[in-house]
Amino acid sequence: MDIRAILMGLAFAFMWSSAFTSARIIVADAPPLAALAVRFAISGLIGVAIARRLGQTWRLTPAQWRATLVFGLCQNALYLGLNFVAMQRVEASLAAIIASTMPLIVALAGWLVFGERIRPLGMAGLIAGAAGVALVMGARLDGGADPRAVALCAVGVLALATATLAVRGASSGGNVMMIVGLQMLIGATALAPFALAFERWDVRWSWPLALAFAYTVLVPGLLATWVWFLLVNRIGAVRAATFHFLNPLLGVGVAAALIGERLGLPDAVGVAVVTLGILAVQVSRMPGR
Repeated sequence: MDIRAILMGLAFAFMWSSAFTSARIIVADAPPLAALAVRFAISGLIGVAIARRLGQTWRLTPAQWRATLVFGLCQNALYLGLNFVAMQRVEASLAAIIASTMPLIVALAGWLVFGERIRPLGMAGLIAGAAGVALVMGARLDGGADPRAVALCAVGVLALATATLAVRGASSGGNVMMIVGLQMLIGATALAPFALAFERWDVRWSWPLALAFAYTVLVPGLLATWVWFLLVNRIGAVRAATFHFLNPLLGVGVAAALIGERLGLPDAVGVAVVTLGILAVQVSRMPGR
């Protein structure tokens, strides 16, 4: 875990967390599935073009294709698609907190499904994370948050955790940017029919919408995914995932700073508890702990 890896991890955590705020701005003025499909199409084409310029190939191994397909469907189409729809009726900060529980779900599934050993520190982290999320969600639901939108966010994070578990140990084989681009194109292809069937192209054009869309395409869409793959290749998936502990704090902070979402005392306490819970789980999974 050298200084370069730390800087990459911090950059990834900020970019990942900021995506919820930019998505909230987009869905306020554009149909969510159509906007997301267009975003994926643009990001995917740019990613594939960059990969070809770098000499990367789309002749992937069967394992790489499987990982690319799983992530394209579960992470891009299901996880982000459900979150974009939900954020028409739920705040970006709550969506970010729910999504940040992915490492907790992965650790719990590894214990229950795959029989992986979980240390006392990890168990304490799971309990703390669950308690923190329950505190935040209880306060937000009492404050009028839409239960259906919250449920969509919950299903979305389950899809993301499923994708993470399904492709554990998969290698990019040096085709990092190509795989990133292909994942985006798979997501666009999966979402387009639903956008055409269930949405009207009703867009209220504005500078905030244009800037949020461009930011989402280039930063969380391409740059964050690329940095994540590089970070995993550099220090391994377990150590890289440690940086997820920053996501609740950063997600709430960016939403408060840019779009004025309020943070009450239950939110602040819940975010702190979730953050510490994620950190405990990830530290407990490190070798030698």
